[in-house]
Amino acid sequence: MTESWQIAALLESDSGHRAVGLASQGVLWSDARVASAHSEAGGNALMYAVTEYALKILKGQTFSDPISLLDDIYPEVYKYAAKITDQPDLRKTFALNALVAVDNVVWLLYAAENGLKNFDEMIPEAYQPGLSARHEKVASIPSFSTGTPVEQLIRAVDEGFFMLKLKIGAAGSQEEMLKKDMEFLSQVHEAMSRYETPYTDNGKIPYYFDANGRYEKKETLERLLDHARKTGAFDQIAVIEEPFDESNESFVGDLGVMIAADESAHTAEDAAHRIELGYKAFAVKPIAKTMSMTMKITQLAYEHQIPCFCADLTVNPILVEWNKNIAARLPAFPGISTGLQEANGHQYYKEWGKLLSYHPMAGAPWTEARGGVYRTNESFFRDSGGILEPASHYESLFDFPEG
Repeated sequence: MTESWQIAALLESDSGHRAVGLASQGVLWSDARVASAHSEAGGNALMYAVTEYALKILKGQTFSDPISLLDDIYPEVYKYAAKITDQPDLRKTFALNALVAVDNVVWLLYAAENGLKNFDEMIPEAYQPGLSARHEKVASIPSFSTGTPVEQLIRAVDEGFFMLKLKIGAAGSQEEMLKKDMEFLSQVHEAMSRYETPYTDNGKIPYYFDANGRYEKKETLERLLDHARKTGAFDQIAVIEEPFDESNESFVGDLGVMIAADESAHTAEDAAHRIELGYKAFAVKPIAKTMSMTMKITQLAYEHQIPCFCADLTVNPILVEWNKNIAARLPAFPGISTGLQEANGHQYYKEWGKLLSYHPMAGAPWTEARGGVYRTNESFFRDSGGILEPASHYESLFDFPEG
């Protein structure tokens, strides 16, 4: 990837309320087949077209709440997305990613129409139990690819980041991948084992590995875990995310570590199936799968005592706040005293500072991580991370005629 398309969608209600919803597109993450079949701009254009189609079918519709509206339009939007991408079995996340800006703006209109003043008031009663926590701090989790020089990881921990997303599933054959991943794990543990953190029960740095579906067989993953035991790293593995392709139906509840579903938990129904396969955690993404679908998944997880954390899609700073509103309210992750939120935009956007300036509450203490954590104090919850405030930069992209 060399660019990330930022989408802004405008909706206006009959009563005169107007709002702008945002999205960061992730074509490669959503469906790698679409990304590989087109140029980067071509893949982005297809997802953009799906967003436009969704807005088109919304014109003139009425709705009672955002979640039921998403349920109503999703099948038609997915059908259109599968058609224009020429992927009859298109991954559901492609359509959901295209719907993020639409879903966000619907939530904002819903809040305006009903006089809702903050995010807590926006959560429907049925989904409140799964989002009832109030963390005073949310960990900011940076992301590092396999083979990243260990000096970069050390620098991040020295800056206060205590949980790092470490991507495994190195390039090459399965044997080559496993060898590289073992070497990376050894290097990580050698460097991190001397550090301590006040945010974990055991005082040690927790390891969060993401395999992005690269492991073809359960046995290969078991070999990696055996290596972790030999090196002493095993007990510090907090979670391994998405080790297998979603078509792999292997049971993972007997591996001795927490396995999380991300891409494979497209919808609440998919998440329920992952629970049956032994998955013990979910990486939720209101900024990639819509806030509406995320609320369904977090409530399902709560009812099954499945911990959740928020993963990133390298989104812009305002979308970071949509993620943070969820991360700050999720039940505590086992062994960790803060909320958890991957946030890697500052690592990859060349003009992150400029994007930060577009935040309607830029400079608020909770907009940037300090010492590796966001301080989600009372003002954060009162102001909902600023997501209900108008963002003048994005509104200026549209023609707002008088009257």
